[in-house]
Amino acid sequence: MNEVRPIRTNAEQSIAAAFQAAKTKLPGGPDIASLRERAFAKFADTGLPHRRVEEWKYTDLRTLLREAAPLAAPPNAAALSAAREIDALAAIKLRRLVLVNGTFVAELSDLQPEKGLTIVPLARALADKHALAARLGAIKPETFDAVLALNMAFLNEGVLIEVAEGAVLERPIVIRHVFAGGTAAATFARNLLVVGRGAKVTLVESFEGPDGVDYQTNSALELHAADRANVALVRLQAEGNAALHLSTLLCEAAEDAEILTCGLTTGAATSRHSATIRLAGRRTNLRVAGATLLRDRQHADTTLVVDHAVPDCASREMFRTVLDETSRGVVQGRIVVRPDAQKTDARMSLGALLLAEAAEADQKPELEIFADDVQCGHGATSGALDPQLLFYLMARGIPRKQAEALLIQSFFGEALEQIAHEGLRAAFVDRATAWLAVREKSL
Repeated sequence: MNEVRPIRTNAEQSIAAAFQAAKTKLPGGPDIASLRERAFAKFADTGLPHRRVEEWKYTDLRTLLREAAPLAAPPNAAALSAAREIDALAAIKLRRLVLVNGTFVAELSDLQPEKGLTIVPLARALADKHALAARLGAIKPETFDAVLALNMAFLNEGVLIEVAEGAVLERPIVIRHVFAGGTAAATFARNLLVVGRGAKVTLVESFEGPDGVDYQTNSALELHAADRANVALVRLQAEGNAALHLSTLLCEAAEDAEILTCGLTTGAATSRHSATIRLAGRRTNLRVAGATLLRDRQHADTTLVVDHAVPDCASREMFRTVLDETSRGVVQGRIVVRPDAQKTDARMSLGALLLAEAAEADQKPELEIFADDVQCGHGATSGALDPQLLFYLMARGIPRKQAEALLIQSFFGEALEQIAHEGLRAAFVDRATAWLAVREKSL
């Protein structure tokens, strides 16, 4: 019987050729090389995700990714100079770790020693067989993810961070992903954060690049949080307007941990952020928030799975999406309550604000409950600006443009308010306000 072989797209063929050319040049020993080969083999079996894959039904990457960009070369002097100029969080006192065109740049990074903190560039950790590198890939998504498999196949650059037991880091750490170039290229970054028992840290990830360049980003972050760890993950996606942005969060939290994730998305032509968060220890408290602001023909997809694996845990998820012109926003949120996860308290709230008739919002909240003593709920709303509230503001002398901006800001503002760090919260609000200012000028 003849073997049936799927037809590979141009992008899939280019990715396969890039892997074959690069795999012998990537750092690490035979174990890492084998890990890469297995990851790519899984990707080759399935290809790019498409609409028949349930988790990707709203973001058909096989169709959207017509051509795969070549792997980015290490940054030259011009790229490093440009990276110095691009920093959306420049005014905030942060420990900066910088990747330019997917390559870790020590000269732009703050690697000064600090008690209880270990920072190791991924390429060096792979070459030196650092103990932290063994944690990579330990957290698995619930279902196979071809984008994450590609990230593992091209495992090369990134940052490994460990916060020791009991350490409290007052200064947030930011991993800056900067693309600085005039031609399309693909970057793959893998970051790891291991937080010890009773430790506290805020980690920021920012993604920035130039407009008009169709570069492609594939980034993944793994978080291991031990008992009583307190972790805030803050994410700014401000890619260039022609970019493709793919990112993944894998998180596992132990007993009595406090986890917050909050993100703001304004950039990229097409973006997809996937998160799998497993509550593996009792009395863990999770808060997830996100604000997405889109215009033109932007497409942004946020897909979240929260896995309640043990009893007595609580989770709150809130997403707010603002859509203008012909943009499309997708939010898929699933809460899974395992049979042993009694006393679970989980809530999910999805909201979309459509500012134009051609804008589209796709929201899919889901509950999978296999326990009987739980409190769980979800809700999704979508609609236009409330005409009564708009009239109320305008009747008090506020011009229509400003009145609309106030209502829009109040809609997404409750998501950004989850950020505890005052400077970061203000910077994110300023970024969102700048988006509103551009809209106001165009009216």
